[in-house]
Amino acid sequence: MSDRADEVARLLRQRREMGASHLFLDGMSREEALRLARSASAGPGSKPPGEGRAKMEPAARKGRAAAPSARGGGGEGGTELPVLPDSYEEVRRIALGCTRCRLAETRTQVVFSDGSSEARLVVVGEAPGANEDATGLPFVGAAGKFLDLLLATVDLSRRDSVYICNVLKCRPPGNRNPLQDEIEACSPFLLKQLELISPKALLAVGTFAGKLLTAQDKPLGRLRGDVHSYRGIPLVVTYHPAALLRNPGWTRAFWDDLQLLRQVMD
Repeated sequence: MSDRADEVARLLRQRREMGASHLFLDGMSREEALRLARSASAGPGSKPPGEGRAKMEPAARKGRAAAPSARGGGGEGGTELPVLPDSYEEVRRIALGCTRCRLAETRTQVVFSDGSSEARLVVVGEAPGANEDATGLPFVGAAGKFLDLLLATVDLSRRDSVYICNVLKCRPPGNRNPLQDEIEACSPFLLKQLELISPKALLAVGTFAGKLLTAQDKPLGRLRGDVHSYRGIPLVVTYHPAALLRNPGWTRAFWDDLQLLRQVMD
């Protein structure tokens, strides 16, 4: 299993060196990618990955880590946030009609979440892309399929153990980086999601998610490799799956971060 990340990285690197016009995941449906993830998962008895949409109860479930506050970001700092209700469905309804920033004018639809209602892990990305904007679900393009594949290698899936969302709920035009005022306008929804779900652990993928949840203005390379804490919930920061598709050599580092995450969860 320790060599599987190297094998995936080598495959991506070979296709790039051969001048492939697209990655193999681009030509696969989501179901095909999840079947591939199942074949890559760890050993007999591992649960197959899948897809599903979460429906949360208003109150946080028992037996989870202490819920983060609806006010303030990670660490010692924090941003004063508007008060959101304690009903998951009501928060989702408000988010779907949100016009708090300029992205409301260019989006196709709000991308709120995907995953399990009994999630032990929440994966936080940066912002929706074109596929996500079209479907209303996070991480459904090539990067999302790759994420499902990598999570399956440590026996995690959005069907039964993972909840997935983004810092921004709307796609920035041209997939540009999120702007600071957009993050400030949208982060209340993310922080309330984390409060209501109350997972055992968090995985922040990408610089913007890592900086927001750690409240540290550091490069991603300095944030990864350690276990941080967000309101008492263990937090691991790593590369965004889209970055791995562009830089296959980083796949091993992502794999190492997954092992760290798994140790925390176990």
